[in-house]
Amino acid sequence: MYSVTRAARAGSPAPGDDDPVAGYIAGWRPSSVPAEAAAFARRVVPLAEPGGRERAKNLLWAAGKLADYGIGLGLEAVPEVLLHPSTAERFIRCAPGLSGVARRTLRTNLRFIGRRVVPHLYPADVPLPRERAKKPYSPAEIAGFLGLADAQPTAERRMRAAGLVCLGAGAGLIRGDLRDARGIDVACRSGGVVVTVRGARPRTVPVLDRYHGRLLAAARFAGTALICGGADPGRRNLASPLITALDGGGLPRLDTSRLRATWLAGCAGQLGLATFMHAAGISCSQRLGDLIAGLEPAGEEQAVRLLGGAWR
Repeated sequence: MYSVTRAARAGSPAPGDDDPVAGYIAGWRPSSVPAEAAAFARRVVPLAEPGGRERAKNLLWAAGKLADYGIGLGLEAVPEVLLHPSTAERFIRCAPGLSGVARRTLRTNLRFIGRRVVPHLYPADVPLPRERAKKPYSPAEIAGFLGLADAQPTAERRMRAAGLVCLGAGAGLIRGDLRDARGIDVACRSGGVVVTVRGARPRTVPVLDRYHGRLLAAARFAGTALICGGADPGRRNLASPLITALDGGGLPRLDTSRLRATWLAGCAGQLGLATFMHAAGISCSQRLGDLIAGLEPAGEEQAVRLLGGAWR
């Protein structure tokens, strides 16, 4: 049943009469692939409906290499055996003489063939939810939150609310780092304002210049105490009263994750990250991680300049 194409089963002309792709597949006999393996590839690739000669060539090569490997192990050259996921995966992992790029390409092509030819062996993938980056707040929304902070009834509440917004949108602090920030952790040095983070990932973060004045005022008010208030930074709901106090005025609810996204977007714009990624043709952040894995971060003074933390 695997020796004819779907078109042929439907009564279409024989391969090669009017279909150049079918003709190419029927005549595919490379010298580097044994005859039995090439015959297997010619049987299964038409069933995958490659749609073009170049695609057919890639699928033929993948199926032929798989068949050559499987036949050498004594496996029967039928789709249910050679295109079984376990066989194909063993070939991808164990076949000698293949580069990493070739193995990834072969895996993609063999899964494509297998899902078309023996779909009962390849159950449909279950889509997994992907967490998207939070949407940054607009400058008008940040100004609105700071306005609500200024309208709080006591000086203590005003300073804590402004400190929360500035630490989040101005330095990207979140969760434990935000709860544990004390007034003495904010300092003027290296040509700007920086926050010393002492949590699980200790680091020094430059503060975006537009938040300097407010954050310094909140830090001076807090002194050695926590900027966002409270006595125990381990309390998970430490910022909840401040978030509730900044709720209103037609603004969206304050979310510390969105405050961090606002800082990230501001730094990315300062660095020209979108321009760099567009020019480099990079759309996946994993590649950026691979690129910088061997690079050392800049010193504090350079970080202040690069990340928009220098005094204007």
